[in-house]
Amino acid sequence: MSQTLIRLPEALRRTGIGKAWVYKLIAQNRFPQPVKIGSRAIAFVESEIDEWVNKRIAESRGEVD
Repeated sequence: MSQTLIRLPEALRRTGIGKAWVYKLIAQNRFPQPVKIGSRAIAFVESEIDEWVNKRIAESRGEVD
């Protein structure tokens, strides 16, 4: 299975939330953990971001047990 990394701006675009809120959720272990790709660069696993978004949608519609 191929895993694609996406950078923060793309993760923000897909989730619709702001940078500060993403970092807050990461600190609370409520958002996919970033992958360090350089000395000052991070990325996210695309499938984990998509899964996080899908879970939020399901929760908002009462589809989660």
